[in-house]
Amino acid sequence: MKGYVQVYTGDGKGKTTAAIGLAIRAVGAGLKVFIGQFVKGMYYSELNALQRFYPKIVVKQYGRGCFIEREPSSEDISAARKGFDEIKEVIMSGEYDVIILDEANIAVHFGLIPETDFVRLIDERPEGVELVFTGRRAPREILERADLISEIKEVRHYYQRGVQAREGIEK
Repeated sequence: MKGYVQVYTGDGKGKTTAAIGLAIRAVGAGLKVFIGQFVKGMYYSELNALQRFYPKIVVKQYGRGCFIEREPSSEDISAARKGFDEIKEVIMSGEYDVIILDEANIAVHFGLIPETDFVRLIDERPEGVELVFTGRRAPREILERADLISEIKEVRHYYQRGVQAREGIEK
Protein backbone atom coordinates (compact mmCIF):
# COMPACT_ATOMS: atom_id res chain seq x y z
CA MET A 1 0.00 0.00 0.00
CA LYS A 2 1.33 3.44 -0.93
CA GLY A 3 1.66 5.90 1.93
CA TYR A 4 0.56 9.51 1.51
CA VAL A 5 1.20 12.76 3.36
CA GLN A 6 -1.73 14.30 5.20
CA VAL A 7 -1.85 17.71 6.89
CA TYR A 8 -4.47 18.83 9.40
CA THR A 9 -4.01 22.53 10.04
CA GLY A 10 -5.92 25.73 10.74
CA ASP A 11 -7.08 27.70 13.75
CA GLY A 12 -10.05 25.49 14.62
CA LYS A 13 -10.32 22.80 17.28
CA GLY A 14 -9.99 19.17 16.22
CA LYS A 15 -6.70 18.61 14.39
CA THR A 16 -5.28 16.15 16.90
CA THR A 17 -8.72 14.63 17.40
CA ALA A 18 -8.99 13.95 13.65
CA ALA A 19 -5.54 12.33 13.63
CA ILE A 20 -6.47 10.11 16.59
CA GLY A 21 -9.64 9.08 14.76
CA LEU A 22 -7.48 8.09 11.80
CA ALA A 23 -5.21 6.10 14.16
CA ILE A 24 -8.14 4.12 15.50
CA ARG A 25 -9.45 3.45 12.00
CA ALA A 26 -5.98 2.27 10.94
CA VAL A 27 -5.72 -0.14 13.87
CA GLY A 28 -9.17 -1.46 12.99
CA ALA A 29 -7.75 -2.34 9.56
CA GLY A 30 -4.74 -4.13 11.09
CA LEU A 31 -2.21 -1.32 10.68
CA LYS A 32 0.34 -0.17 13.28
CA VAL A 33 0.46 3.49 14.32
CA PHE A 34 3.09 5.65 15.99
CA ILE A 35 2.07 9.04 17.38
CA GLY A 36 4.85 11.48 18.22
CA GLN A 37 3.57 14.57 20.02
CA PHE A 38 5.79 17.61 19.71
CA VAL A 39 5.45 20.46 22.22
CA LYS A 40 3.06 18.38 24.34
CA GLY A 41 4.42 17.00 27.58
CA MET A 42 1.32 17.30 29.68
CA TYR A 43 -1.30 14.67 30.40
CA TYR A 44 -4.25 14.50 27.99
CA SER A 45 -7.19 12.12 28.39
CA GLU A 46 -6.63 10.53 24.99
CA LEU A 47 -3.46 8.97 26.39
CA ASN A 48 -5.64 6.73 28.63
CA ALA A 49 -7.69 5.55 25.68
CA LEU A 50 -4.77 5.08 23.30
CA GLN A 51 -2.73 3.01 25.75
CA ARG A 52 -5.49 0.37 25.51
CA PHE A 53 -4.39 -0.15 21.89
CA TYR A 54 -0.71 -0.67 22.79
CA PRO A 55 1.33 -2.02 20.98
CA LYS A 56 -0.80 -1.38 17.87
CA ILE A 57 -0.69 2.35 18.72
CA VAL A 58 2.40 3.77 20.41
CA VAL A 59 2.35 7.35 21.71
CA LYS A 60 5.40 9.34 22.77
CA GLN A 61 5.55 12.95 23.89
CA TYR A 62 8.48 15.18 23.01
CA GLY A 63 7.63 18.30 24.91
CA ARG A 64 7.98 19.73 28.38
CA GLY A 65 4.60 21.39 28.66
CA CYS A 66 3.01 24.20 26.76
CA PHE A 67 5.27 27.19 26.03
CA ILE A 68 3.04 28.80 23.41
CA GLU A 69 2.74 32.00 25.45
CA ARG A 70 6.51 32.32 25.95
CA GLU A 71 9.64 31.72 23.95
CA PRO A 72 10.77 28.09 23.84
CA SER A 73 13.75 27.36 26.08
CA SER A 74 16.86 25.42 25.11
CA GLU A 75 15.31 22.47 26.99
CA ASP A 76 12.17 22.71 24.81
CA ILE A 77 14.33 22.69 21.68
CA SER A 78 16.38 19.76 22.98
CA ALA A 79 13.25 17.71 23.77
CA ALA A 80 11.84 18.36 20.30
CA ARG A 81 15.15 17.54 18.62
CA LYS A 82 15.40 14.26 20.56
CA GLY A 83 11.86 13.45 19.48
CA PHE A 84 12.59 14.24 15.85
CA ASP A 85 15.64 11.96 15.87
CA GLU A 86 13.60 9.13 17.42
CA ILE A 87 10.71 9.60 14.99
CA LYS A 88 13.11 9.58 12.05
CA GLU A 89 14.34 6.14 13.17
CA VAL A 90 10.74 4.94 13.63
CA ILE A 91 9.79 6.10 10.13
CA MET A 92 12.82 4.56 8.47
CA SER A 93 12.34 1.26 10.33
CA GLY A 94 9.15 0.56 8.37
CA GLU A 95 7.67 -1.03 11.53
CA TYR A 96 4.69 1.38 11.54
CA ASP A 97 2.24 1.98 8.73
CA VAL A 98 0.96 5.36 9.95
CA ILE A 99 3.10 7.98 11.70
CA ILE A 100 1.31 10.95 13.24
CA LEU A 101 3.52 13.98 13.83
CA ASP A 102 1.22 15.80 16.24
CA GLU A 103 1.97 19.54 16.50
CA ALA A 104 4.89 19.19 14.08
CA ASN A 105 3.69 22.35 12.32
CA ILE A 106 3.94 24.29 15.59
CA ALA A 107 7.38 22.78 16.24
CA VAL A 108 8.53 24.29 12.94
CA HIS A 109 6.77 27.61 13.55
CA PHE A 110 8.51 28.10 16.90
CA GLY A 111 11.91 27.04 15.56
CA LEU A 112 12.17 23.77 17.47
CA ILE A 113 12.76 21.73 14.31
CA PRO A 114 13.83 23.15 10.93
CA GLU A 115 11.23 22.78 8.19
CA THR A 116 13.91 21.24 5.96
CA ASP A 117 14.27 18.31 8.38
CA PHE A 118 10.58 17.39 8.02
CA VAL A 119 10.75 17.90 4.25
CA ARG A 120 13.68 15.48 4.08
CA LEU A 121 11.65 12.95 6.13
CA ILE A 122 8.78 13.21 3.67
CA ASP A 123 11.10 12.73 0.71
CA GLU A 124 13.11 9.85 2.22
CA ARG A 125 10.40 7.84 3.99
CA PRO A 126 9.67 4.28 2.86
CA GLU A 127 6.95 4.23 0.21
CA GLY A 128 4.36 2.48 2.38
CA VAL A 129 4.53 4.89 5.34
CA GLU A 130 1.63 7.33 5.75
CA LEU A 131 2.70 10.60 7.41
CA VAL A 132 0.19 12.85 9.17
CA PHE A 133 1.18 16.37 10.25
CA THR A 134 -1.01 18.31 12.67
CA GLY A 135 -0.93 21.81 14.08
CA ARG A 136 -1.61 25.39 13.16
CA ARG A 137 0.57 27.30 10.74
CA ALA A 138 1.58 24.43 8.49
CA PRO A 139 4.84 25.30 6.72
CA ARG A 140 4.71 26.02 2.99
CA GLU A 141 7.08 23.24 1.89
CA ILE A 142 5.19 20.61 3.87
CA LEU A 143 1.91 21.83 2.33
CA GLU A 144 3.48 21.62 -1.14
CA ARG A 145 4.35 17.95 -0.57
CA ALA A 146 1.02 17.01 1.04
CA ASP A 147 -1.41 14.73 -0.76
CA LEU A 148 -4.28 15.72 1.54
CA ILE A 149 -4.74 19.03 3.37
CA SER A 150 -7.62 19.66 5.75
CA GLU A 151 -7.89 23.16 7.13
CA ILE A 152 -9.96 23.33 10.28
CA LYS A 153 -11.50 26.76 10.62
CA GLU A 154 -12.76 28.21 13.87
CA VAL A 155 -16.19 29.72 13.38
CA ARG A 156 -17.14 29.95 17.05
CA HIS A 157 -15.53 28.62 20.21
CA TYR A 158 -16.73 28.73 23.80
CA TYR A 159 -13.19 29.66 24.93
CA GLN A 160 -14.14 33.15 23.77
CA ARG A 161 -16.84 33.15 26.47
CA GLY A 162 -14.34 32.13 29.16
CA VAL A 163 -14.97 28.37 29.15
CA GLN A 164 -11.77 26.58 30.18
CA ALA A 165 -10.53 23.31 28.67
CA ARG A 166 -12.73 20.48 29.94
CA GLU A 167 -11.57 17.00 30.94
CA GLY A 168 -12.45 14.49 28.24
CA ILE A 169 -13.41 17.16 25.70
CA GLU A 170 -10.37 19.43 25.22
CA LYS A 171 -7.90 17.75 27.54
